[in-house]
Amino acid sequence: MPTELKMPALSPTMEEGTLAKWLVKEGDAINSGDIIAEIETDKATMEFEAVDEGTLLKILVEEGSDNVAVGTVIAMIGEEGEEVGDVSAAPAPAKEAPKEEAPAKADKGYGRDQAPEPDTKVVPAEAEGVKAPPAPVKDGERVKASPLARRLAEAQGIDLTAINGSGPGGRIVRADLGKGAGGAAAAPAASAPAPTPQAASVDPGDIPHTVEKLSNMRKTIARRLTESKQQVPHIYLTVDINLDKLLKLRSEMNAGLEARGVKLSVNDLLIKALAVALMEVPECNVSFGDGELIKYERADISVAVSIPNGLITPIIAGANDKSLSKISAEMKELAERAKEGKLQPHEYQGGTASLSNMGMFGIKQFDAVINPPQAMIMAISAGEKRPYVVDDSLQIATVMSATGSFDHRAIDGADGARLMKVFKQLVENPLGMVA
Repeated sequence: MPTELKMPALSPTMEEGTLAKWLVKEGDAINSGDIIAEIETDKATMEFEAVDEGTLLKILVEEGSDNVAVGTVIAMIGEEGEEVGDVSAAPAPAKEAPKEEAPAKADKGYGRDQAPEPDTKVVPAEAEGVKAPPAPVKDGERVKASPLARRLAEAQGIDLTAINGSGPGGRIVRADLGKGAGGAAAAPAASAPAPTPQAASVDPGDIPHTVEKLSNMRKTIARRLTESKQQVPHIYLTVDINLDKLLKLRSEMNAGLEARGVKLSVNDLLIKALAVALMEVPECNVSFGDGELIKYERADISVAVSIPNGLITPIIAGANDKSLSKISAEMKELAERAKEGKLQPHEYQGGTASLSNMGMFGIKQFDAVINPPQAMIMAISAGEKRPYVVDDSLQIATVMSATGSFDHRAIDGADGARLMKVFKQLVENPLGMVA
């Protein structure tokens, strides 16, 4: 009997996508693990990997098709020569939501959900030398799940019998696990947001112009930015920070680390400072949920990295406990792979707070938009020579402005002010964060 190949959920927030390109044609043999299509999600263009074997009998959704809902039958596979019958592309019927939904993944962001998902290939558990756990049974029947999904579910205590799979034939895949994707910190499921107002159409008149179709990622950016500013009450707190001691320490440490090929950036030290500050002021290392406040026990810092299509925020997990050399090495590797589109989802989905640095552009001060369910983001501006009072005398110092944006539902102004004070003290006396 032919098997339905359905539009997969390639990210936790994906509801529909664009079938950008078929990499196989009708009549081609397909093996498990073959890349058969490219799908543009709400974040980026990703490769769609086959989990079943057979022959591609019929393509039901042509490449280039937009707004294909998750669960839509896009093709049929089966035995060579098998009759498909009269099948049309149609989305799977709506499924009843489980009583207790798995927590939704936090989108990483530079104040917005814009972290593109890279072209990655899910590696079966067997290929990693790890034996997948036995498949669970539901209503007397074996639950269909990929080996990786079963292994992740067992490791994180997720009951597969309570999950409806979005893969071919209802197979449970990694994206269906929510928290099971391996992120460092899962966020609580938020209540359904109000519909986002649609932007009015623009008439350019006789002004010379071109029209560029919005990508799914850009649409998501617009939606998430609007939701954040409409639903999250932002409070902004700014401090001026003397960087001279930090710059001197960085210079001395780089001299000592040169033989190991390590070169610390100012951003590496600021990541560490924010992580340590969040541990000292845990009231700010939180997420606001539906009737609950999630308090995190480690600081996973999402760091904005510019890439050709926008921004992605790789995560330095547990930055509060890592050495500066470790943070530097991780940040360098993550940034390089981010620009190549090779990050794994758990490397940019999650995070407990964000850091955005626009100092390299000479920006004096800015307010970043919070990326829910995170409750704060630190905006770092340029360091510049300014008149500054040092030891009760007016001197010239290298000073930067840092602005924290806080979700006022979760973080009181006084707690936000304490975080900014501690962050300033750590940066101005950097030995305190490396001890």
